[in-house]
Formats: sequence, structure tokens, C-alpha cells
Amino acid sequence: MIPIQVTFALASWVAKGLQDGTFERVGGVIRDVASKKIVTWLRDTNSVAPPDPTFLPLVIQGLDPVTGILNLIASGANAAISAKGFSDVNQRLDGIENQIDAIGKTLQFSQSILQVSTTASILNLGVSVMGFAVIAQRLKELEKRLQKAEELLNKVNRKIDLSFYSNFRAALDLAMNAFTMTKFENRRDSALQAINRFLEAEHIYTSFTDTEIEKQSQIADEYLLTLSLAYLAEARCYLELEEHDTAIRRFQEGQKVLQSRIHKYINILLTSNPAVYLHPEFQGQIDLKRLAKIYQWINSDLDENAVFENQRNNLFKIAKDHTQWIDSLPPAILDRIEVQGGWFGPNHDELKHAAFQRLPQVFAVMESMIETNNRFESYQTEIQAISKLGISFHEWLQLKPSKETKPEGAELMFIIPSQPLELPG
Repeated sequence: MIPIQVTFALASWVAKGLQDGTFERVGGVIRDVASKKIVTWLRDTNSVAPPDPTFLPLVIQGLDPVTGILNLIASGANAAISAKGFSDVNQRLDGIENQIDAIGKTLQFSQSILQVSTTASILNLGVSVMGFAVIAQRLKELEKRLQKAEELLNKVNRKIDLSFYSNFRAALDLAMNAFTMTKFENRRDSALQAINRFLEAEHIYTSFTDTEIEKQSQIADEYLLTLSLAYLAEARCYLELEEHDTAIRRFQEGQKVLQSRIHKYINILLTSNPAVYLHPEFQGQIDLKRLAKIYQWINSDLDENAVFENQRNNLFKIAKDHTQWIDSLPPAILDRIEVQGGWFGPNHDELKHAAFQRLPQVFAVMESMIETNNRFESYQTEIQAISKLGISFHEWLQLKPSKETKPEGAELMFIIPSQPLELPG
């Protein structure tokens, strides 16, 4: 078994690697860019039991001389902070005057360098945190979002069928009940029944997703997210049964289905002229670096300069005349019925104004879809790691720092193998 360390603090050597580009975060894992070996898993801390309120205040004691990890330990209220051992990333915390300020700044820096707080996703960073109750909560959120979209869809004489969400919820209830049963045979039989219903949901929402992508609609992403939850729920059943190989296979098959459709939807949201996202009106909101990351997900060989060169002519086109771009806008960006105009409907300037109001939000949707794809992909490596580490899924669920109390505001914990893990591609 490969030794691992679990901590609430980001290791300085990991932070340094993220800064200089040696490491990259892909969903819930941090890996070496060159070798693709995993150096750290991220886990949302809502999977960890909340700290006992009777614990004494925390102080930063310094960097562990072997691992370079900031240790957070219980201490008396009058204990002082030792700055000994601060190096690399932690030098940014020079001048810390008290332990609360130190912990807060460390956590803020971790969130910033990991870029997990700026990119929203309906999926958590780790599959271990995505239990059936969490999936049910996220499913409810998606259903509410679709209910709000019904008003617009009704204006264009389109109906959506939300009845399948109740079937999905029933399947989740079945799965939750299955794993409270004491007899293994009963658990397995009920779990297989739930799996069959999740398979049905996958087929239904794949069809819904394809239809909405073909229509270039504003709700295609909602169905994509629902589809990801269906695959996740199915795989989670296999994990609860400790059927790791089957869970990995289902994640891999789901990944192919999701990624191809996310790719299609992002191409729609980029519009006929992606350079519009670099319009001066979005200065301070969307920059070339953010746009390049979208294209790098599509083609990893592209750098910022290549993206700019590809958009150079488009920049002049959108500056010279925006009418052609407006006429080609898909409903996923803006439906004309949403914009009030005169007797003959909205003119180009009114449509442009409405579209520009929407574009920053649309860009965030693209980033969120990519983040969802990456998190779903990282679930595979998480399960592969469990097998390589020689532990069960339920043992993996129980991992938490043994000598640390969770700092207030800490949203992540880090699982660090004693050596980088090379997992099957």
C-alpha cells in the first residue's frame, strides 16, 4: 500500500508547481503536466465531519521539513505564530500578526492558485463527496432552473417534459434505501434495480440533450448536467458495491458521451465570431487568457498567441460591422423574442445591446461546462487510485486529516500520495 497524507493545507511545493506551470489542476486532481502523474487529490471539506467546537484555537506551526506542508495544530489562545519554515509560496504571508489572519490568507491563496472558486460546477471535486443525497439536491436545482426557462419556451411554442425528473428522483430514493439494508443480497438486488433506472435516465437525457443542441437552445447545458448526474448516480451504485472496474468503465463511457456534446455546445456559444468576447466592452471581465483556456480545452496544442492569431481577422470584422454577427446569433445566446422593439421588432443595435449584456454570463457557462467535464473525468482517476492504493471505496470515504482541526473557511482538503501516481490513461 502506498502511504498517503491528508491535510487541510496546500503543500508549498504543489503551489509552486502550479505557479510555474509544472503542475496543473484538472477537475479534482493536481497532476504533473509532462508525465500526467497525479500528485494530489482535492476533496471538498463538506465530506469531512465538522470540527468539535470545544477544540482550542489553531495556529500555524510552520512547514513540515519533509513534506513542506503547513501544519495546523490545536494550541492555547496565547500561543504565538512561528514563522519558521515559511518558504516559497508562504513568503507571501510575511508580516502576519495573528493566527486568524494567517489562516485566512493561506486559505484565500490556496483558492486563488487552484482557481476552484472562480469556476462554478454542479459537480463536486471528488466522487467521494457526490453521494446520492447530494446528487438529489443538484437534480432539484436543475429542475428549478428548467421550470424558470419554461416561460421563455412557452413564448416560442415549445414544451419541455419535466416528468422524467420525478422518475430520476425515485431512482435516487431507491439507491439510498438499497444501501441502508443490512443483508448484502438485498442491497445488491435493490442497487441493480436503481442502476437499471439510471440507465434509462441516461438514454432519456442523452436524447433530450441532442435535441436541444440541434436546436441551439438555452437549456442544452441543463440537460447535459442532468445527464452527467445520471452517469454519476449509476457509477456511485457500483462503487457502493465495491465494483471498481465497472464503475471506472461507466465513467469512461459517460465521459465520451458528455465530452463530445459539451464540445458541440461550446462551439455554439463561441458564436460565428468568437473574437466578440475580446470586445473592449468586456475589458476587465474577459481577457485573452480566459478565451485561450476555452480553446486549449478543445485543442491542447494552442497557446495564447495562436488563439490571438486565429482571431486577428475576426477582431476587425466585429469592429467594422456587427450586423452579420447579430443575424447569426443562436438562441443559446439570445432569442429575438426576448428583446422588446418597435412595431417591426428589435433593430440590430437593440439586439447587440441585449446580446452584450448576456455574453459575460454565457462565457461563464462555457467555463463551467469545461470544469464539469474535467471533474467528471477526474472521478475515473480517483477510483483508479483507490485500487492502486490498496484500499476500499468506503475506506477512501473516511479519509481525513488525523492531526488537524478544520480551519474556519477551509473548503478543501488535500490527499497526497508519498510518490506521484501513474494511472492508466
